[in-house]
Amino acid sequence: MSAMRLIIFDLDGTLVDSQDMIVESQRRTFLAHGLTPPDRRTSLSVVGLSLREAFTVLVGADGPVDSMAASYKSLFGELRADASRAEPFFPGAVETVARYGADPGFMLGVATGKSHRGVRHLFERAGWSDLFATVQTADDHPSKPAPDMILAAMAETGIGPDQAFMIGDTTFDMAMAKAAGVRAIGVDWGYHETAALAAAGADTIISDFAELDALLHDTVPSPRRAGRGLG
Repeated sequence: MSAMRLIIFDLDGTLVDSQDMIVESQRRTFLAHGLTPPDRRTSLSVVGLSLREAFTVLVGADGPVDSMAASYKSLFGELRADASRAEPFFPGAVETVARYGADPGFMLGVATGKSHRGVRHLFERAGWSDLFATVQTADDHPSKPAPDMILAAMAETGIGPDQAFMIGDTTFDMAMAKAAGVRAIGVDWGYHETAALAAAGADTIISDFAELDALLHDTVPSPRRAGRGLG
């Protein structure tokens, strides 16, 4: 019998297309603080980071980072309460999670910049509450690209790096995977350019979920070993 494998998914930009909610929440946060909102490209460039880290990038360490993070969280929650703004799932995402969630050869995990509350809301909407063996969020760990979320997911499931995959759309996901020593699979439908994903260490980049099947059955080369740091 082949070894159990762990598939760790990012959420925003990988399984769910939350860009409109993210950009609008950022826009309202900036305006509430009397600041000029960033353009869409800049807004999406920080997706995947924890809120505090994201706003540090956007306004600098001397800016009202904590206040903006709190405002964003509140504003995002208000927007999420509007059913007409429900974040759409990317094509194939729901089916892929259901298929691998029912496969006894795999365990599913999440490593996301979302809060626990945001993950619970998404899982309830998608019917995923019982499908993921491990859920790691920025509430409990340092921001990506620190490897802590992946290391915690492996510790919780008992699955080692040779049998673990990180699937995400940002350079932060790829760098996190490399730092944790797991295989990094980038997706080209998210918020960072494919060239940037490759430069960040992606072992491969897929264009749709159908391409995952071959990759998850022994066709991805063993990852280049990396230490815990990113230096």
